[in-house]
Amino acid sequence: MQAPSNPAELAEALRDAASNRRTIALSGNSTKRRMAGPIEAAAVEITTLSLRRVIEYEPRDLTISVDAGLPWRELRRVLAANRQMVPLDPPFDDGATVGGVIAANTSGPRRRLYGTARDLVIGMQFATLEGKLVQSGGMVVKNVAGLDMAKLMIGSFGTLAAIAVVNFKLLPAPEVERSFLLSFDRAAPAMAARNRILQGPLQPAAIDLLNPAAGATLGNRAWMLALRAAGNAAAVERYEREFAELGDGVAYDHDRQITLWTYVENFTPEFLSNHPEGAVVRASCTLKELESIMASFDGAAVARAGSGVCYGYFEQCDAAAAWLSEAARRGWKAVIEYAPDRQRQTLELWPAPGKDFGIMQRVKHLFDPSNLLNRGRLYRRI
Repeated sequence: MQAPSNPAELAEALRDAASNRRTIALSGNSTKRRMAGPIEAAAVEITTLSLRRVIEYEPRDLTISVDAGLPWRELRRVLAANRQMVPLDPPFDDGATVGGVIAANTSGPRRRLYGTARDLVIGMQFATLEGKLVQSGGMVVKNVAGLDMAKLMIGSFGTLAAIAVVNFKLLPAPEVERSFLLSFDRAAPAMAARNRILQGPLQPAAIDLLNPAAGATLGNRAWMLALRAAGNAAAVERYEREFAELGDGVAYDHDRQITLWTYVENFTPEFLSNHPEGAVVRASCTLKELESIMASFDGAAVARAGSGVCYGYFEQCDAAAAWLSEAARRGWKAVIEYAPDRQRQTLELWPAPGKDFGIMQRVKHLFDPSNLLNRGRLYRRI
């Protein structure tokens, strides 16, 4: 295992392997090794774990530049000292690296208000198989020069190049936060409450929906809306008054609020830890389709109900594969996002990659014409 200590060494390691036509497995801390496609055996293994610097931090400019191997929890700690944040809320955040979060394009409940990595990354340096370090974007929030190159790396699972440095725009932590858990006996009234919220003047940072099987893990077998409100004290008090009209609920402050969202954000890691042979599917949909997709899951399911992303949890991979086949028949955009290594070698993980897949293949060929880097990692399609 090679562990370069700076971007130049990372670029040289890639160049050396590629010039000898040796296959390469690129990783961070491998917290998401069950995600996407299987990690194929490779002649050379390279990790970014030794790239751990905070390179440049300008609290007054609301920007930070960090190495890809910096632990996500360390990034959070550094920013919290100045009441600032990168509100991606990725799963596996206790062990994940910055580069891993960006390469997998993971996010959480607050994506509804703050967006995903593509909205928060303002620049990047990445190493190519030619041994070059490419700088895309910069440290200025409005600088868009070269930003599209960085966007190619987001969600590429290391199949194009190695992310070395990531620049983020930062947001100030809200003055006050309060969260609410509303319970409903059926999906329909939960969706009606969501629609009222979306049509209202106050927009919470997160609107997550848990079905009864997921709600049972919180001690209430019901359809549950988890809402996260942020702003000044007056605004949060108004949130509480308006949410009280939507249904029976409980308000969460301080440590209880942190506990709630840590649980929701890490529902997937906890499920996978308890079900080694289990699988998780992810479906992207319109807000109108969300109720039908959530109703299709027999087991636990969690949705970013204001964004149109649903996660279904299956104790056995065969059940996930059967669900995915039916989803494809119904025209839903879905993948098996997590599954055990062995099953991912044969399962159809991404049955309908879409019309832009040909472009993705051409981009892969441009960066890695010999298919050496993280082969098959992008849902076994690339």
